[in-house]
Amino acid sequence: MGELLPGQGALSIAADIFMPQRLRANPAVLFCLPGGGMNRAYFNLLGEGDFSFAAHLTEHGFIVVTLDHLGVGDSSAPADGHALTPDVLCEANAIAMEAIRQELLAGALTGRALTQLPSIGVGHSMGAMLTALQQAARPSHVALALFGFSNAGLVAALSPEEQRYINDPVGLRENLVRLARLRDPNPYPQVRRSAQGTELFAGATADARGVEALKRARSSLLLTAGVFSMVPGSCNAECARITVPVFLGLGDRDMAGAPHLIPANYPGSADVTLQVLPSTGHAHFIFPGRRPLFERVTGWCEAMLQEH
Repeated sequence: MGELLPGQGALSIAADIFMPQRLRANPAVLFCLPGGGMNRAYFNLLGEGDFSFAAHLTEHGFIVVTLDHLGVGDSSAPADGHALTPDVLCEANAIAMEAIRQELLAGALTGRALTQLPSIGVGHSMGAMLTALQQAARPSHVALALFGFSNAGLVAALSPEEQRYINDPVGLRENLVRLARLRDPNPYPQVRRSAQGTELFAGATADARGVEALKRARSSLLLTAGVFSMVPGSCNAECARITVPVFLGLGDRDMAGAPHLIPANYPGSADVTLQVLPSTGHAHFIFPGRRPLFERVTGWCEAMLQEH
């Protein structure tokens, strides 16, 4: 892609494309974005067990594309990583997604040209936030599936200076890079492990095989976007502008606050679905609740295609 950041030159986004053995009569592509501290492998957790979201959806005839954000995994990591604001990340992801979609339409990867290929945006945690922001800025998906995201932020993790911008998205954007630099001079910090964090992501009810598989999906944090995601109200306006159907997947031990309050963040959508997974933490795919989640999302995607 072109020069998104002055002086950084061309940047590239890494992606994996999972093709079904047999395309559906009405094919669609799911673009999946990982959350903070994770890379694109989160959507294709390998090992003993059925932890792969990508494998389940491709088995049902969907094309699944998983992407690494700039600064994550195998994508380019700009020297000034603090400049990777949510707006920059959304623009980069949108460019990459459209380029891949055009390749798929042309038949370069499917073996036959397609007349149409609706896309569904999928995101987990910070990736869900970026999916929502991207849709508000560039409405290109026909629906969104957002996991573990509420825009409630994490007040307890904020510094006093960061707390000044709660429910002040304009001021937050104006000061975001400054706040990120104040928090850490390293724009790509490693996630600090703690007993509380382990319980939140995994916990006693998680499948041990899934916990092991999750290790391969770990990555550094994108600090600037992470700060933005932790401030309550940072993207209320963008969520309110979303008009396409929205699927919300939350664990009952998630980090997004009270699940039943979250659908109100999408007043512009006439079709908001909420699924709360019992005994489930933030990394939904490693808990027993993944099976009903995968099945519910598959049926929901099929319903979306009937309308397009």
